Amino acid sequence: MTEKENKDNKNQNNPFNQFNPNRKDGKAPKFNAYWIYGVIAIVFIVIQFYFSTSRGPVKTTWNEVRSTMLANQDIERIVVINDKTATVYIKKDRLEKYKTQFEANFSKPAEIGPHFTFNIGSVETFENNLKEAQPSGMDEISLEYKEERNWAGEILWTIGPFALIILLWWWIFRRMSRGAGGGAGGIFSVGKSQAKIFDKDQKVSTTFKDVAGLTEAKQEVVEIVEFLKNPTKFTKLGGKIPKGALLVGPPGTGKTLLAKAVAGEAEVPFFSMSGSDFVEMFVGVGASRVRDLFKQAKEKAPCIVFIDEIDAIGRARGRNPNMGSNDERENTLNQLLTEMDGFDTNTGVIILAATNRADILDRALMRAGRFDRQIHVELPDLNERADIFNVHLRPLKLNLDLKVDFLAKQTPGFSGADIANVCNEAALIAARKNHESVDKQDFLDAVDRIVGGLEKKNKIISMDEKKTIAYHEAGHATISWLLEHAHPLVKVTIVPRGKALGAAWYLPEERSITTKEQLLDEMCSALGGRAAEQLVFNKISSGAQNDLEKITKQAYAMVSIFGMSEKVGNVSYYDSSGQSDFTFTKPYSEKTAQLIDEEVKVLIDGQYARAVEVLKKSKKGHEKLANLLLEREVIFSEDLEAIFGKRPWDKKHVINENENAGDEKRVKEKSNQAENTEVVIPDIKPSVA
Repeated sequence: MTEKENKDNKNQNNPFNQFNPNRKDGKAPKFNAYWIYGVIAIVFIVIQFYFSTSRGPVKTTWNEVRSTMLANQDIERIVVINDKTATVYIKKDRLEKYKTQFEANFSKPAEIGPHFTFNIGSVETFENNLKEAQPSGMDEISLEYKEERNWAGEILWTIGPFALIILLWWWIFRRMSRGAGGGAGGIFSVGKSQAKIFDKDQKVSTTFKDVAGLTEAKQEVVEIVEFLKNPTKFTKLGGKIPKGALLVGPPGTGKTLLAKAVAGEAEVPFFSMSGSDFVEMFVGVGASRVRDLFKQAKEKAPCIVFIDEIDAIGRARGRNPNMGSNDERENTLNQLLTEMDGFDTNTGVIILAATNRADILDRALMRAGRFDRQIHVELPDLNERADIFNVHLRPLKLNLDLKVDFLAKQTPGFSGADIANVCNEAALIAARKNHESVDKQDFLDAVDRIVGGLEKKNKIISMDEKKTIAYHEAGHATISWLLEHAHPLVKVTIVPRGKALGAAWYLPEERSITTKEQLLDEMCSALGGRAAEQLVFNKISSGAQNDLEKITKQAYAMVSIFGMSEKVGNVSYYDSSGQSDFTFTKPYSEKTAQLIDEEVKVLIDGQYARAVEVLKKSKKGHEKLANLLLEREVIFSEDLEAIFGKRPWDKKHVINENENAGDEKRVKEKSNQAENTEVVIPDIKPSVA
C-alpha cells in the first residue's frame, strides 16, 4: 500500500473530517441551525465592541483635571450627569496635547467630546473645589447638569429574568423530548413517538442468514414475512394473519436480531422502540406516544412495529399496591391495548415484541387478537451453537486445528450473546499471549474466564488451606465420577478464580426432563466436598456454602414443586404463570410447611450419608486424587480415568482423550502459590451449565 493510500485511509477514518470542506467522500458537511445563532452572536459582539470602544471618554481623576487641564485652561466646559459623574470637554485647539493619552487607553473618545470622565462625589463639594481650583483672571467655567437614563439596562433588568425563565423552560422541554422538538411543534412534541424508523432510506440489512440457530423460531416468523410480501395469498382464502407476535426467551438468545431479520427479509419499514421509551415523568405522554406510533405505522403500511422489553409497560395491572389505578404505566398499557384492537389485520401493520419475563405480562395483552402468537426463543442446542460459532468466528484469524464441534460441546447452556463473548475473549487472550492465531487453548481459557472468573495467580493461600481445598474438590470429583447420573467431569482446579478458591467444571448432558435419580446423584456429588472435609480432617469449613445453597434450593424444589416426596405427595406449589395472588401468604398450611421442611432434611441427610459412604469405599482413590491436585493444581478427566477406571455409562462423544492436553501442559509449568494467609471467601463450584 502506497503512502498516498495510507493517508487517504487515515482521512476516511478521521471523525473530524465532517468539518473539512475538501474531503473526497462526496458528502458536504451537514447544516446546523446553531451556526446561524453563532454568526449572529459574533456580529452583535463585534458591533457592540466597535461602538463601545470608539465613542467612550477616557477615565481620569479630579487631581489630574485640576493640576493639568484647569491650570492650562484647556477645558471648554464640564457637564455633571446624574449628580455622580462629571464629563470634561476639551477645547478643539488643545486636543493635540492629549492625543497620546487618548491612544494609550482602550477606549477612544469622539472628537466633539466628552473627552474625559471622573466621579465627583457630592455636587456641593465638587462646586467648591472647582471654584478654588480655577486660576484668577480666567473665565470661570460654568457647570452644566444633565439627567440620563440607561434604557437598555432598565429593559434588560425588567424583562431579563422572565426571558431567562422562558429559555430555561424551553431548554428543559427540549431535553426531555430528546430531539423530538427539532421540527414543527418544538417543545410541544414531547408526546411524539421516539421510535427509530428504518425505511427505504435507512434499510435494514439484517436477514435470516445473519441469524444462526433459532430454526423453529425462524419457521414461525416466515409466515409474517410472506404475508408482508404477498398478502393476497392469505386474504383471498378468508384467513387473517396474526396482528402480533411475542418473542419470549432468556436474555441474549437473539430476539431483537430475529425481529430485525424479519424486517430485512420483508423489505418493509421497521419501527424500533423500547418499552421504557413510552414512559415519561409527564402524565399522558406514554399514551400520546403510543397513538403517534400507530399513526405513523398506518401511514407507512405495510410495516413492522417492534417493541423491545415490552414488560416495561406491559406488566400486569393492579399488581403494585403502592400505586393507584391512575398509574401512568397502566394508562400507557391501556392505550396500547386499545390501539392493537383498533386496526384491521389487512392494514399491513405487524406488531412484534420481545421480553424475557412473559410471566408478568398482563393477560389482556396476551389474548388472541393482540399478541396471537408466542414464539419461544430458547437457548441453542449443540448443533445451533455450532452454527452460531461459525457466524462469530468469521472475523477471527483461527488456528487450522480448531474444530467448531469441539467448541459447541464445551459451551452447553450458552446463549448467542455468551458465544459472541467467548469468541471475543479468546481473541483478546490470544493477542495478550502474542499468538499468530487463535487456537483451541485460547477458547478454553476464555470459557474458564467467563464461567469461573479471572484467575488469581498471586493470591496467597496457606498450605493447610490449600490441602483442605484440594480434598474438598477431590471429593466432588470422586463422587461425580463414580455415580451414574452425575454430570461428566471436565476439569478440577485449586487455582483461585474470581471468588472461588477451587472449582470443578462439568459438562452436563442436554436433557429435556430430569428424573429423581439424576437429581439425587447431583445432590450427592455437591455434598462430596463437605463429606470429604469431615472424613479426612474431622472438621468442616465455610467452603461448602455455595454447595449447601445449591442443594437446599434443589431439595425444596423436589418436594414442593416437582412432587418427588412420598409424604407430601404429587402436588406443586409453584405458579409458573406468575399471576398468582400468593403475595403475603403461603399456598399451604403450617403443618404442610413443617412436613416440607422435614422431607427436605431427610433428602439432604440421606445424600450426605451416601456421599460419606462412597468416599469411604474409594478412600485410596480420593487421597491419590487430592495429592495429584496439590502437586499439579489442575487435573482433567483423563487423570480420574487413570485412578478410577472408565465410567461404563459415559457417552463417547462427551470429551476426547487429548482435548485438554494443551491446558495440562500449561498448568505443569505454573509455580506453586505462596503460603500463610487468611482466606475467608467461600468456595464456589461453577459449572459450564
